[in-house]
Amino acid sequence: MSFDKEKALKMCNDFCKNTLMETLEITFTDAGEGFLEAKMPVNSRVHQPMGLLHGGATVALAESVGSAASLLFVNPEVTEVRGIEISANHLRAKRDGIVTGTARIIHQGRSLHLWEIKVTDEQGRLISLCKLTNMIMPRRR
Repeated sequence: MSFDKEKALKMCNDFCKNTLMETLEITFTDAGEGFLEAKMPVNSRVHQPMGLLHGGATVALAESVGSAASLLFVNPEVTEVRGIEISANHLRAKRDGIVTGTARIIHQGRSLHLWEIKVTDEQGRLISLCKLTNMIMPRRR
């Protein structure tokens, strides 16, 4: 079975309606075997009081892209993805523009997925390095 990039992006973007991802204007922009990418604008909506990108907004981007990436490996009609641990190292400040979160699979087990998410600026400079563990479980009805 081949990977359908357009179908994957549509599914991920459709899941964002009426959620935090929509509020933060996170848009899924690229996908492939073992990775998913999303972009988020940096403006006053995601600033901390000093006018810089809030670490919490960065982590929200990272968890959003990593959790959505796990959905690409499971059947969301019968399986749920739950983020159970996330860590972030914030390395560079950002005041405006766009940040990109790219999740790459580190471990894909039946019940746990481990992702590395790099959040970068428009020049590809690393803003934050995050690690997300997702639990894969039967969907609750």
